[in-house]
Amino acid sequence: MARKLFGTDGIRGKANVEPMTAETALRVAMAAGHRFTRGDHRHLVVVGKDTRLSNYMIEPAMQAGFTAMGMDVVLVGPMPTPAVAMLTRSLRADLGVMISASHNLFEDNGIKLFGPDGYKLSDEVEEEIETLIEGGLLDHLAASNKLGRARRLDDARGRYIEFVKHSFPRGLRLDGLKVVVDCANGAAYKVAPTVFHELGADVIAMAIEPDGTNINKDCGATSTEALQQQVVAHGADLGVALDGDADRVILCDETGAVVDGDQVMAMIARSWQADGRIAGGGVVATVMSNLGLEKYLETIDLNLVRASVGDRYVLEKMRAGNFNLGGEQSGHLILSDYSTTGDGLIAALQVLAGLVAAGAPMSAFSHVFEPYPQLLKNVRVSDRSAMDAPAVKTAIAEAEAQLGGDGRVLIRPSGTEPLIRVMAEGLDEAVVTSVVDEIADAIAAVSA
Repeated sequence: MARKLFGTDGIRGKANVEPMTAETALRVAMAAGHRFTRGDHRHLVVVGKDTRLSNYMIEPAMQAGFTAMGMDVVLVGPMPTPAVAMLTRSLRADLGVMISASHNLFEDNGIKLFGPDGYKLSDEVEEEIETLIEGGLLDHLAASNKLGRARRLDDARGRYIEFVKHSFPRGLRLDGLKVVVDCANGAAYKVAPTVFHELGADVIAMAIEPDGTNINKDCGATSTEALQQQVVAHGADLGVALDGDADRVILCDETGAVVDGDQVMAMIARSWQADGRIAGGGVVATVMSNLGLEKYLETIDLNLVRASVGDRYVLEKMRAGNFNLGGEQSGHLILSDYSTTGDGLIAALQVLAGLVAAGAPMSAFSHVFEPYPQLLKNVRVSDRSAMDAPAVKTAIAEAEAQLGGDGRVLIRPSGTEPLIRVMAEGLDEAVVTSVVDEIADAIAAVSA
């Protein structure tokens, strides 16, 4: 069965427009609550959110849905997505919910669900929930004396801060380092500066005044210009940019140059390989990660295993091959020794641990490999099957021939928008640009 509500990372859409309405949120909670009500114990769900305005609508709707099914609700307020995953396990809850549209602007929202093990739900479980939503949920309502209760967890923030700090090597400190932390006016606006401060860093915090509408606006991991400027202006050693729910991180060095997720994976892989901590014999990344990363990992006897775009697919490959490091070029890093999902703060601390040990400037430490020239172009289409048209296939074949064995072409439909993404990389930037343009033009012509 094809999923209708769930995409590559939960449910997402424009706030107060289907599927991100209070009614659908209520039904999702009722269906998920019923699916995860097993046994005679008192059932529990952890609900977190980011700082967007529509959470005042979505959170109470989901609370009503869960309590109607007899589940108790623990509300943790604005907290990073990985904090919800951690608390779900720590509290022995049956289910975890994060209400967030991640790096999107405030107009959007989303719902991410975690099982009792702290992992995001499988496609199969999401399909079961969709089936329940379409069925007769009213037949499964709790009896009047079995309704759930809701309460707030006052120490949720402190629990997560200590959890993150414990991922930093014992005996190391950040004393003497000046760090600019961009919290994206999002879920980590209180916890992130505290983590770096308590580990000894001199912290300049920015984007820490959420107003419901400024999450990810000109700040955060998808808009790093302000961070780069602040790092240079303050003479900081590095900058850390989180996204709205803090499950991804982008860094910049002391010169303001951006350090993406591929370089972050390379830094951590290098450190862990040297310490004998890397598991699985390599790293899991997506089809979007740069060829330069793959070539670098080969030099330190590690493999790069590629997964489909989406952290859930990275995690599936990691669990199947017993890898403990994986992620995306966008900065969504999964370090499974510590967390069941992407955690921007934990990833940043692993980089900082290596930086402190190396005693080098961030610009030298973070430039692990030379990226291959890479270009991505989005082509808006009326029908995503345009990518299978003969003319498009011919353009792709010609592009691959031009790039030869030192490059690659990747064509894939967007999972959330009417777009086909055209990506190519190779040794010659001019050739890369040319082949991307040719394929994009072929797709546009077919779709016109």
